[in-house]
Amino acid sequence: MAVFTGAGVAIATPFDNNFNVDYDNFGKLIDYQIENGTDAIIVCGTTGEASTLSHEEHLAVIRYCINRVNHRIPVIAGTGSNCTETAIYLTREAQKAGADGALIVTPYYNKATQKGLYAHYEHIAKQTDLPIILYNVPSRTGCKLEASTISGLVKDVPNIIGVKEATGSVSFAARIMYETQGDIDMYSGNDDMILPLLSLGAKGVISVLSNIAPKDTHDICAEFFAGNVERSRELQIRYMELIDALFCEVNPIPVKKALELKGIFGGTLRMPLSEMEPQNVERLKKAMIETGVLD
Repeated sequence: MAVFTGAGVAIATPFDNNFNVDYDNFGKLIDYQIENGTDAIIVCGTTGEASTLSHEEHLAVIRYCINRVNHRIPVIAGTGSNCTETAIYLTREAQKAGADGALIVTPYYNKATQKGLYAHYEHIAKQTDLPIILYNVPSRTGCKLEASTISGLVKDVPNIIGVKEATGSVSFAARIMYETQGDIDMYSGNDDMILPLLSLGAKGVISVLSNIAPKDTHDICAEFFAGNVERSRELQIRYMELIDALFCEVNPIPVKKALELKGIFGGTLRMPLSEMEPQNVERLKKAMIETGVLD
């Protein structure tokens, strides 16, 4: 059984003006997501700026999220690392905290061969009972899980159950489904490809868009699963310009600005991320107004 079905938000981590985690506003964002239909929360992923959190902060944010959610919806913790032992440590701690699953990105910078990637994930999985979702995002990591490797891991390792597929290729997603014969919980890692991947059998999306449009992102999935494909298609197309604007600079710069524009919390970023360029802010604001995300 899938950890979740539908739209999981890759939730942003708020920082205050002193660059500390802003737990008050984080709690408000979590509640806003749940109140507007988000099906799961993915904490401390790319959008959550996990790469600039210390290990202590990383785990504190995971624990806070789990406690705030309080079993209302599933919480999947981002626990990946380019160091296998670090990923094991973070995953074990997330399990102790009560996470419902772990999202584990491929090793970055040092990369690995397909043999090394298989061993990395197999070794992590043996140290936890949590369901594991592989995170395949080569544009970020410089490291790609091939479809045959994904298939082998899902077939051979009982608690490796899915993949966040963020290569940006529908063809590659179809290859994964072919290699696994559909026996995998696939989630779109790209907001502009939710419906195409649902049509291939995906269980949903792990979404940046959900931070600012949780109900409609949920509905793209819910309408599809209810058989209302035309409505799902309308929503997917309606948000294309906003999705593009959310990625006109590196994520999560635009989505944190969008959250600021909505008045949910300030858009403070930790270095090396920088303030959004003024012309891109205007583009983002325009797209938010056109879709009704911003009044």
